[in-house]
Amino acid sequence: MADAKNSNAKGGEQVDSQADPKLEATASDAGPSAINFAADEPKRGATQQLKDEASKLGTQAADRAREFAGQGKEKATGALDEVAKLFEGAALDVDSRLGEEYGKYARSAAQGISNFADSLRGKEVDDLIADATDFVKKSPVIAVGAAAALGFVVARLIKSGVDAASAETTDA
Repeated sequence: MADAKNSNAKGGEQVDSQADPKLEATASDAGPSAINFAADEPKRGATQQLKDEASKLGTQAADRAREFAGQGKEKATGALDEVAKLFEGAALDVDSRLGEEYGKYARSAAQGISNFADSLRGKEVDDLIADATDFVKKSPVIAVGAAAALGFVVARLIKSGVDAASAETTDA
């Protein structure tokens, strides 16, 4: 049977229909699942490695963003505490100039700001993100308006910083 030739090939060429005995023994003993597609393994390995690296980088980026958000939260609560102190001082001035009934409004504002700072301090960054997401879902118009206002303020701050920097270079 080793000499068996198949003349059904295109172009009339002779093809050996006898299979390689080593391959035949391996395939018949283990079945189709044992066939080794070695050429596909490097592709799968490289693809999996890329996926793993991307996942690792994504996790690192998320951790870094949480760290920055935590630092920003601490700075914001510190700034809110300072604003609350300013309102308390203003309340004393209003008390002395206009009377205590008007000073109570400034004290009430200071207390509200202080309570807000305390509530921020007591929440994790993920909780704050979830709260912001819920707020945007409930009130998208207010969220868009707030984002536009914030964008306007940031643009004005950047523009004033650029104008101040160009004024310093012209004076020098």
